[in-house]
Amino acid sequence: MKTDRETRARLSRLATPHGTVDLPAFIPVGTQATVKTLSPLDLQENSVQMILANTYHLYLRPGLEVIEQFGGLHRFMGWDGPILTDSGGYQVFSMSALRKISEEGVAFQSHLDGSSHLITPERAVEIQEGLGADVIMAFDEPVSYPSTADYATVASDRTTRWADRCLKHKKNDQQSLFGIIQGGMFKEIREQSAKEICSRDFGGFAIGGLSVGESRKMMFDLVSFTEPFMPSDKPRYLMGVGTPSDVLESVKLGIDMFDCVIPTRNARNGTLFTSQGKIVIKHAAHRTDKNPVDPNCDCYTCKNFSRAYLRHLFMSDEILVLRLNTLHNVHFYMNLMQTIRQAISEDRLKDLTFPPETI
Repeated sequence: MKTDRETRARLSRLATPHGTVDLPAFIPVGTQATVKTLSPLDLQENSVQMILANTYHLYLRPGLEVIEQFGGLHRFMGWDGPILTDSGGYQVFSMSALRKISEEGVAFQSHLDGSSHLITPERAVEIQEGLGADVIMAFDEPVSYPSTADYATVASDRTTRWADRCLKHKKNDQQSLFGIIQGGMFKEIREQSAKEICSRDFGGFAIGGLSVGESRKMMFDLVSFTEPFMPSDKPRYLMGVGTPSDVLESVKLGIDMFDCVIPTRNARNGTLFTSQGKIVIKHAAHRTDKNPVDPNCDCYTCKNFSRAYLRHLFMSDEILVLRLNTLHNVHFYMNLMQTIRQAISEDRLKDLTFPPETI
């Protein structure tokens, strides 16, 4: 491990049964066992090291029993690189009208057909073990924003008890189980949660419950506050973050892993990240623009197509534009992380910035 001389950033590696991940790393989201519009070959060719799949969605459809017949997610989706699965907690807890929380777990109704289900910490581990992911997450109770200190305390305490149940139930030694720190927007509760979770023998540690509507200043303040309580010899994962600027600033605060739908969702909505700032491809200014999306980018999209062509596809509702835009944004994020890693290796991360438009 190498630590940057002037920031808290670290260079390290995460070893998994399906390959080594160079950290810091950004993990594209493949909710339903696919990064939308891209094939596994596309991901490989654009230097994606690891993808995230969603436990809740895959549990409901196609169902764990289907994926287990293929020996797990890797064979099912044709991806032989590392996979991280979340526990499904965030999705379950976001459906406040369809779920009921108890000490046992969370009872909820499927958003697909209304069927009833119960996810306990033990069941969350069983599902993720069946999916065969390389990194799996403990079942936690996320705290919405805004929330009261009383609720944040209750949820964080329950998260710790559930974390212990996840550790006790885990059977597959090949998988790395990460614990999740909660606590809402309250520093004293975050501190208590971090001390409790980080005292357990997890393979890595995540900061959960941020990027849920709070200000960027508040998010960075809480990340900066929480990071010193996290072990220096284990990966640190900031869940659900974020924009290029969010990632860069969080790396400077000592975070190693990130995931977010921003690059892929924004691509499908016609918003593209570039070294010169963010562009919206539907704008009339691009109607006859012969330039690539980013003159400093060597992705397939930028090497072969103009902004004018991408705008034409987007305005015509052509499916191809979703793929071309996503290829570019994913490539941009992978280059971003490589640039960050190189800057850490040369002790110059402090001076690395991105155009304000990428925020």
